[in-house]
Amino acid sequence: MNSFFTRIKSRLKKLWQNKWIKWSLVAIGAVLLFLLGLYISIYLGVFGKLPTLEAIGSIKQEQATQLLDKDEKLIGKYYIYDRQPVKFEDFPKHLIDALVATEDSRFYEHDGIDNISLMRVFVKNLILQDKSAGGGSTITLQLAKNLYGRKNYAIFSMLINKFKESIVAKRIEAVYSKEEILTLYLNTVPFSDNTYGIESASRKFFNKSVKDISLNEAATLVGTLKANTYYNPRVHLERSKDRRHVVLSQMVNYNYLAEDSLDYYSNQDLELEYRSFNHDLGLAPYFRAEVKKQLESILDTLKSPDGEQYNLYKDGLIVHTTLDYKMQELAEEAMKEHISKLQTDFENSYGKSAPWETNKKLLENAINNLPQVKAYKAQGLSESQINDSLSLKKLTDLFSWKGDTIKKISTIDSLKHYLKFLNTGMLSIEPTTGAVRTYVGGIDYRYFKYDHISQSERQVGSTFKPFVYTAAIENGLDPCTYFSLNKVTYTDYDDWTPSNSGGDEDEDPYINYTLENALSNSINTISVKVMERVGIPKVLEQVEKLGISKKLPNEPSLALGVAEINLKDLTGAYASYLNNNRSVKPYYITKIEDKSGNVIATFQPEISEKEAYNDYTRQVLLEMMKSTVNKGTASRLRSTYGLKNEIAGKTGTTQNNKDGWFVGLTPKLVTITWVGNDNHAIGFKSTGMGQGANSALPIFAKFFQKLNTDNDFNSITRAQFENPSEQVLDDLDCEPTKRDGFIKRLFKKKNKKTTFN
Repeated sequence: MNSFFTRIKSRLKKLWQNKWIKWSLVAIGAVLLFLLGLYISIYLGVFGKLPTLEAIGSIKQEQATQLLDKDEKLIGKYYIYDRQPVKFEDFPKHLIDALVATEDSRFYEHDGIDNISLMRVFVKNLILQDKSAGGGSTITLQLAKNLYGRKNYAIFSMLINKFKESIVAKRIEAVYSKEEILTLYLNTVPFSDNTYGIESASRKFFNKSVKDISLNEAATLVGTLKANTYYNPRVHLERSKDRRHVVLSQMVNYNYLAEDSLDYYSNQDLELEYRSFNHDLGLAPYFRAEVKKQLESILDTLKSPDGEQYNLYKDGLIVHTTLDYKMQELAEEAMKEHISKLQTDFENSYGKSAPWETNKKLLENAINNLPQVKAYKAQGLSESQINDSLSLKKLTDLFSWKGDTIKKISTIDSLKHYLKFLNTGMLSIEPTTGAVRTYVGGIDYRYFKYDHISQSERQVGSTFKPFVYTAAIENGLDPCTYFSLNKVTYTDYDDWTPSNSGGDEDEDPYINYTLENALSNSINTISVKVMERVGIPKVLEQVEKLGISKKLPNEPSLALGVAEINLKDLTGAYASYLNNNRSVKPYYITKIEDKSGNVIATFQPEISEKEAYNDYTRQVLLEMMKSTVNKGTASRLRSTYGLKNEIAGKTGTTQNNKDGWFVGLTPKLVTITWVGNDNHAIGFKSTGMGQGANSALPIFAKFFQKLNTDNDFNSITRAQFENPSEQVLDDLDCEPTKRDGFIKRLFKKKNKKTTFN
């Protein structure tokens, strides 16, 4: 035995005397000693403090705030990282199977570090140079990286980060169960298109919750984890399908999927239903932007249980809104269908004389209003230098109804391009509460950020006339009072002479209209006379009772809608005709919950406490506005669009055809649409094109056509107006027109004989 050890000792001595072996062993020892020292220093926090078991046990993930519609359907999110955590119970089994089979087949056997896999990687990758061996990373190691990230060090960054992750992974395994680790991982792992967490990814790529995704959809998402840009199914569909096949094959290899199922699933098409939650894209972007503004103000007044302020982007709040998801989709479709066609007609009507091409003063004013030009002037640049800069051509994204394009154009060319576009605003509310059901603030939020509901004030045109008539009826004017069509010059107001648009009768001073006929046909001369009869102060007082607090012009032209009023305020005022004479304030948010579902704020409808007028007045005005739809300026709702719903309404057109309006009143929905150019100097070429009945009404018409085909909206589309009282019907029972000197009916009341010139 002694001789054996003696021989071993002798051989080792000879090996040690070989300088190559000696220095190799010294090098290996030095490396091992260095690695041990590095590991200990990392463990002790020399390269940054490591999270303790307690810290790991109380991980606080940043979570996106969710915006839900009235039925709790997801509309959008506010986030820094698009993350939306869910519970383990919500993960389908095939998702977990796909993840484990592909990313960490020994997940249930190791304690965070898979030594067997590491040895396999060492032998195959480093010794046999087989790159298919993988990286030996476990789900827990990936989780450690996802939770705490990596830092850059001067040297050995990758090694230091790997050691840190191995320590953290061990601690994660010590604190959490395997199910909890999978839950944390799937809620934090980054997917394609800057999306964090499986729920957000599932909703983005397949428009469904993770609990509802199929095996193929789960395999697709798991497949992107290897390289979420390279395997992005939105950008690289075929590449993503190939990667999906790899995931399915791994499931077969580890007995999570029957082998004879592989071909079946692999040959299935990959169908995406992509939904971006980028605030510039997706459903109701203007609404989401407006709610965001309100939330920022609201959250300034709230404190969390620990005394901290809530963070809109990190605290996973749940915001319940009044919006109707499906109705909003239909509203946006209706808007796009109409405005895209109207835009073509608008451009064709001008031809080569388009003001955005030929009006030098218009273009100069638009250029001088550019923030970029104002900045150049502040820097002291000369006019020629500014023009040179604005004339420089560069690749630019351009909006077009035919499809967005990228062209190499100058800033001036881009300005001309955007000056020509018509824009729109459309708001639908529940009249009894003010709850906003649809909100279309413009034609495309990506290129037109200005919100025509919350920010814009435009002349309201003839949509103001019902307020004049309301004041008149409320102050005792009989509905069957006749007014003549003849023009009147108001010498106290710079000899202003209002006139009517179109029609032979306009020039006949002997034609007299009842109030109902005058309003339904939007007769300008009579509207001014009615306001003169009741008095401007009474009209202003009436408008204030309707919730419009803005100071309005104290002049006869007010009757024709020269006042600029916000669309939201106008909608709330019109709701009074369907809400027992009370106006409402359109509102968006019903309640806010924290991430655990605890309610932290609630919001109630803002309904005027006082009636703006009496029931008689309301019923009379509603009957008059029904006539507008049945036989007046909005009659194309019946003749052209075939709508048989109960509808009252009012069209509106402003001076020089700058603004087109339509107010649509149905028993359970108030909808107002506006159409015009953002530049007030550009109007429609003709009244035929620019009048509200042609520019704004079709959006409402197409919207209701779509509602009518969906049974989910039967409660709205089939609702009936209340029956007016016998007195109202009797007081409106008169010939619509008469000529001076000839009366076609016997008056039942003396005050019904009244005729005003």
